[in-house]
Amino acid sequence: MIEFINVEKKYNHDVIALDNINVNIDKGEFAFLVGPSGSGKSTFLKLMIREEEVTSGKILIDNQDIGRLKQKEIPYLRRKIGFVFQDFRLLYDRTVAENIVFALRIIEASEREIRSQTKNVLEMVGLTGKENYYPNQLSGGEQQRVALARALATKPPIIIADEPTGNLDPSTADDIFNTLLEINARGTTVLVVTHAKDIVNKLNKRVIALNHGRIVKDEERGGY
Repeated sequence: MIEFINVEKKYNHDVIALDNINVNIDKGEFAFLVGPSGSGKSTFLKLMIREEEVTSGKILIDNQDIGRLKQKEIPYLRRKIGFVFQDFRLLYDRTVAENIVFALRIIEASEREIRSQTKNVLEMVGLTGKENYYPNQLSGGEQQRVALARALATKPPIIIADEPTGNLDPSTADDIFNTLLEINARGTTVLVVTHAKDIVNKLNKRVIALNHGRIVKDEERGGY
């Protein structure tokens, strides 16, 4: 599903952000990507969505070499990946439902599909009944659930959650991760970037650790 093959990424003045990265995340897998600030995590994500291009090596997403994609094909790659951000990135002048509808209109879903999928994803993240609320009427945990629902709305095979609980209290963070586990159990590949050592250790999932642009640990049932 996600494969990095001998990937190197250099920036100006030969600054090496990623150095000979080889990693394969299977379809339906749940993995954590961890490491200190400056270890290469953000570059890893940017390469996955072709926001940046590799210096050498190649990346396969769903068996497709994304380095060979034409510029006009990149939006279709990004539809395969639902992003959930630490700062939510919601549209605060739109309701919960309208935030989800916005994502579905971008992919030109039919009105019938929009109604059905909006209902489905809100139910999936436990927000049924909050369709007409605005984000500033919700708690931080609920806003993160809206962001998760929006990411799920287009039915991507991959969800990337970038520090999804960084601004949340421990109890709410547990709820978000339980939702991510439920999504993963339905067959979605989930990659979580986090500094939350307690959650990584508790969930006992695969851990890929970066440091100075290199993979220093890759364990199926690892701790942080």
